[in-house]
Amino acid sequence: MQAVYLEGKSGKQLFEKIQAEIYRGNPYFRGTEGSIETMLLHGKSAFHQHAGIMKFLLEDGNDIVGRFALIHDRHLPDHVQVAFFEAKEGLGDVWTTIKSTAKQYFPEVKKAVVGFNGHLNYGVGMLLNRFDEVPLFGLPYNPAYYADYFRKLHCHQMYSFRFTMEAYDMWANQYKQQRRVEGLKVRFMEKPKIKRESAIYTMLNNQAFAQHPFWSDRQNEEDLELFYPFRFLLDNENLIIAEVNERPVGFFLWYPDFNQLVSGPRDLNFLDFLRYRTGKRPDTFRFTEIGIIAEYQRSPVAYALISKSLPVLLKHGYQYCEGGFIFEVNKASMAFVKRILKRCYGHEPEPYRHFAIFEAEL
Repeated sequence: MQAVYLEGKSGKQLFEKIQAEIYRGNPYFRGTEGSIETMLLHGKSAFHQHAGIMKFLLEDGNDIVGRFALIHDRHLPDHVQVAFFEAKEGLGDVWTTIKSTAKQYFPEVKKAVVGFNGHLNYGVGMLLNRFDEVPLFGLPYNPAYYADYFRKLHCHQMYSFRFTMEAYDMWANQYKQQRRVEGLKVRFMEKPKIKRESAIYTMLNNQAFAQHPFWSDRQNEEDLELFYPFRFLLDNENLIIAEVNERPVGFFLWYPDFNQLVSGPRDLNFLDFLRYRTGKRPDTFRFTEIGIIAEYQRSPVAYALISKSLPVLLKHGYQYCEGGFIFEVNKASMAFVKRILKRCYGHEPEPYRHFAIFEAEL
């Protein structure tokens, strides 16, 4: 098996063709991450200002059997990222081929991380269970055998949690019993001022997640690009900002499960937008991120953000919430979610979806 470097328009077409072949006939795969893949791999993203990206095909004899990208980000300099991996089933030692390619092109880097697509905000992880379900928007999906190709590597597990709106309602209403924070104001973003709001989001991300596994600081331009493909589907209520005496201290970002708008392996399009705006609403929303700066992480700010979202979520008729991904080593976040849901359900919940990224020495 060998890796073949790709470039140019024909390389883009070959890279995309492999994914189409892998998921042909799969009723669960959704292509709603296509815009992010195009932006990172084939566009002129702000991410390229500090990251190098190379695309490869996997060939076995005369057959094209897979693909992957190698990303080296100067903001996460210790690792080469093996990103956007896709491959056919029953191959040989895929990892050895990828490892030798990474060592060839990035000889100064000593570690690799597999299943990491540029940044935590772009997409991360390989799915380890629930292969017979359509994935939640923004969470990965892949065939069951993918993890087998990397089973000898160190595994970092991540989880999502899924619960009913009844439980979410109980969670949100806990703020009423919490002590108040003097000067706290919780507001929805103002979409016409998206540049300002995105800058606040970026600043809070960098402060709140500085110690998070595999975090690297963002630039506002990158987050603006990330929001751009979904700008027509976003509402003011999707980004909630907490301020204390007009100083931003936390945010809550959530999305409807846009995958429910799509049938088949394609990205979102204008017809999906029209259906969404004329009443086709998913029954699930994704609890995407909640970030609080260190000074207020043990305060009621998180509950206030969640409480602010509740009337909108109930108005739109959501039945379920799914939150994640949470790294297994992120003990504080795992404990926070389990503690809240145990109060709501009377027992500690089990994670719903399992994911992993794989780390290895080069």
